[in-house]
Amino acid sequence: MNYDLEMENQIKNISTKNKLLLHACCAPCSSAVLERISKYFDITILYYNPNITEPEEYEKRLNEIENFVKKLNIKNIKVLRGRYNPKEFFDISAGLEKEKERGKRCYKCYELRLKETAKVAEELNFDYFTTTLSISPYKNSKWLNEIGENLNKEYTPTYLYADFKKKNGYKRSIELSKEYGLYRQDYCGCIYSKKEHELTKLEHLS
Repeated sequence: MNYDLEMENQIKNISTKNKLLLHACCAPCSSAVLERISKYFDITILYYNPNITEPEEYEKRLNEIENFVKKLNIKNIKVLRGRYNPKEFFDISAGLEKEKERGKRCYKCYELRLKETAKVAEELNFDYFTTTLSISPYKNSKWLNEIGENLNKEYTPTYLYADFKKKNGYKRSIELSKEYGLYRQDYCGCIYSKKEHELTKLEHLS
């Protein structure tokens, strides 16, 4: 399925501005997504990322999103702080600690964050929910959209299909990051991705 085209078809059929709960992992990934879809939705960004192991890193990314949204100064974009409990991530990743990045552990992490987004979207009466994660070339868009599709059967809000890396979305996120001076991290957030990234850097230096 062409998830980008599917999203465009969904948007095309919306007659009034709907409320969208957008899960976001960081400001750089949010940037190009907000630029593309904020004219169609009243957006609340849900920052729910228990996979980020270090509290300092978690707060740094959260503050960056909040500051970025203030700089944008668009009335229909808000930020909602989700709860921060790394145990939720460690619970779902138990037994998958040695999985490589983009493996089964990542699938479970996508599922954890998208399920919370769908749940909050229902509790707060949002019309749609989705995530910025698909803008990254390192994230599996097929998995993300399959998870969203399954959650559609469980929760009332509609999942907005997305593959935000399409139409140069990832490239645009880099451009906007430079324009706004956004902090770009070099690993996903969890301790496992951090260790894998550090190991790769050492191998390149040796």
